[in-house]
Amino acid sequence: MLTLKPTPGNPVPPGATLVPVRTADGLTLRAAYWRPLTRTEKGTVCLLQGRAEFIEKYYEPIGELRRRGFHVVAFDWRGQGESSRQVEDAHKGHVARFDDYRLDMAAVAETVLVPSTPEPHFGLAHSMGGAIAFTGALEGWLPFERLVTVAPMLSIRMVKYPLAASLLSRSLHRLGLGKAYIPFGSAVSIATKPFKGNRLSGDPVRYARNAAAAAEVGAGAVGDPTIAWLASAFRAMRRLRDLRVAPRIDMPVLVVGAGADPVCGLPATERFAGRLRAGHLIVLPGSRHEILTETDAIRADFWAAFDAFIPGHTRVESAGSRRSVSEPA
Repeated sequence: MLTLKPTPGNPVPPGATLVPVRTADGLTLRAAYWRPLTRTEKGTVCLLQGRAEFIEKYYEPIGELRRRGFHVVAFDWRGQGESSRQVEDAHKGHVARFDDYRLDMAAVAETVLVPSTPEPHFGLAHSMGGAIAFTGALEGWLPFERLVTVAPMLSIRMVKYPLAASLLSRSLHRLGLGKAYIPFGSAVSIATKPFKGNRLSGDPVRYARNAAAAAEVGAGAVGDPTIAWLASAFRAMRRLRDLRVAPRIDMPVLVVGAGADPVCGLPATERFAGRLRAGHLIVLPGSRHEILTETDAIRADFWAAFDAFIPGHTRVESAGSRRSVSEPA
């Protein structure tokens, strides 16, 4: 049975509708959607998580989006949160190949996004979700009119020698070790590690809140990735960094970089954004990897950029009628 777990200081946003989503290859994903908290409706924002994330980490942004007049769709990618696993150890962050995430997005769009929420549909993607979204925008299957990516995963700074790590992960994968943890990997979630020296957020209150949520969801927070995930991630990032790729994306995109990101390399993000045909880049100085769980000042800058980029359609509901008013793009 699917659940949404509350923790002190992080209650479940009221009005959630939980939906089990079946993918084309037979997995079940946890998805949920919410209506806006305003009379005016601006469309729908779908959240695309980063690796090792889960819906509970997004309760605060869900509320902020609803207060802005958006319907919100959130879901767990395969291999994390309460979605199905393809390995016995639920703590392993595993996917056989990044192309499988396309099946997740297609299933969520078909089961939740299209039948249950109004257009226009927008994407808000973090880290790994950004890499998946860029791939979908490139290949034409991303179901959004506009996309906001936050600290997108185009390179991994946590890996000291990325070329060697890429070659090693591919070699180990070919030897049949794809479902094993990366070398020296463990079941410990990055979200539960001490605040001091953490890579994710400079806000101790939000960091502690997310650590409590990670402890509550247990294996849903997952630990380190598998060799298959890492090999697939390197392949996806290498493709996106090809100089010919970004100019082929014609979807309007706002790229928000974290100025002090120790997880995903900012230079790769800047180079990619600079080649987008309809792209806009802002960099938030001092922000670590998880911009949406950063300090109030950094988050205020993020939401100002988001509000300027995501206009949408405003629908005003009255007792007996509904009218549409187009806002400027």
